[in-house]
Amino acid sequence: MALPPQDERTMPAVVLKDLDKRPLEQVLAETLALIEQHGHVIVVCSRAVPAAVARRLHTVRSILESDRIAFFRPDLPPLALAVLARQLRQLASCDLSPGVLASAGRLLTHYLHAGALLGSVARLDRVPVSLKAHAKSWVPGSQFGVVVHPEPQLVRIGPEARLAGPEFGTWMLVARGQLQSDWVTGSLAPSWKAQGLREVTQPAESAAWWGTGRLIEFCTYLPDLSVLYQLVTSVRQGSCHWCGIDVIGDRCVFCSATAPAVAAPAPPRQIAAG
Repeated sequence: MALPPQDERTMPAVVLKDLDKRPLEQVLAETLALIEQHGHVIVVCSRAVPAAVARRLHTVRSILESDRIAFFRPDLPPLALAVLARQLRQLASCDLSPGVLASAGRLLTHYLHAGALLGSVARLDRVPVSLKAHAKSWVPGSQFGVVVHPEPQLVRIGPEARLAGPEFGTWMLVARGQLQSDWVTGSLAPSWKAQGLREVTQPAESAAWWGTGRLIEFCTYLPDLSVLYQLVTSVRQGSCHWCGIDVIGDRCVFCSATAPAVAAPAPPRQIAAG
């Protein structure tokens, strides 16, 4: 899901629709046009999409033999993934190289808190669910608060229900499904000291990801471009030893090469006294 711009500098998103249904020639032409127009393409894709979509993406990259296409598929719920994609769109307006921009996705995931209010956890496989919680999910009216990132949490909603949240100032984004409740906006957001709150349309993959359509998905994030830019530029950058592009971390997001292992220094030679 392509979220509305966060600010006037947020770059527009290109949505690659029906990748597994359209003729391969069309998808190849569309991707090649993007590369020719922008130089590099960062594809942000949910793990909840059908396997055929992921296969088509890898097929396109293989046929084009291009190391200017980066695939980014973090294990995040759909709403959090949409937030992360928008943050990359914000940073795309800055003076960051393509490799650093693509690498920034892994860094920024650490500053997201993602979860949902669920009407059932019977089909939830994203966090450990006890037999007791499974049994309670069949009780009419039961609701569960779940956080999947950065650390898994699950509580049954009641007067004492609490979920640990971010220890820094964030905004909260909320996407309502078929569940009717004010717990996220009325209780969770104040307890997490959210500095702002906005609501958006529920992503198409949310019901499949959470195992139920009776949900309200939420995600807290850093909204300010200046803060995001400072976070990214404060991290040490290096060059990929294979393709030469600037990156953050030990793995190139474009050619997938990993940094060579650094050999341990040899022990000092012993010099015999004479």
